[in-house]
Amino acid sequence: MTIKFNNLIFLDTEATGLDEEDRIFQIAYEFRGEENEELFKPPLAIKFGAMEVTHFTNKDVENKKPYSDSEMKKELENIFKDNIFVAHNAKFDIKMLEREGHKIEKFIDTLKVAQFLDPQGKLEAYRLQFLRYALDLDVKNAQAHDALGDVRVLKALFLRLYEKMKKDLGDEKSAIDKMVEISSNPVIYKKINFGKYAGEKLDEVVKKDKGYLEWLLREKKKQASEGDLDEDWIATLEKYLQ
Repeated sequence: MTIKFNNLIFLDTEATGLDEEDRIFQIAYEFRGEENEELFKPPLAIKFGAMEVTHFTNKDVENKKPYSDSEMKKELENIFKDNIFVAHNAKFDIKMLEREGHKIEKFIDTLKVAQFLDPQGKLEAYRLQFLRYALDLDVKNAQAHDALGDVRVLKALFLRLYEKMKKDLGDEKSAIDKMVEISSNPVIYKKINFGKYAGEKLDEVVKKDKGYLEWLLREKKKQASEGDLDEDWIATLEKYLQ
């Protein structure tokens, strides 16, 4: 990385699962050109679904130290204070880090920025590995769903998005500031990726079946009241239904 990115930390976590009780067992990050990666013994077992994705098992971490007692935690506490956190689907990694006592204040979510820079909704998906190939990112030694491999793809994706943003806005600071702004606000989806209209554009769905989107909004708000907030879909549906 060049010196202009000295205040960015590129980070990825792997966790025992996707539920409220799940915890981190792997962290990798790059900061100021140096990579760090470590496995930790989590306070609960890695679930089979997580094993299927990451190919790590409980045997791989049984002799590792807990993250709470690690040097990496101390290092990250200092890094997070004055730097910008960069991740793909950052809300997941932030949630996992917060469970470990970290506080993330300023961040860039490459998933949200990628969606913002595709205003016509031409891309089929915005998953990290999908974008790796859809955008023809040339990344070496980057195994999918290994935290360090994902960090390498993340950095390459960030650079591609940053160059596009800088071209649009004219200077480096404006590009970074805009990426932070986008990341801190709900995403407005262009397509629906589930249900009977999966794959269709929302501006078309609202014309032919507004009632379906009204029902979906009620369901999303009900889920939010029960603790499962999906602010991106709520903001999207309210925009198309206004």
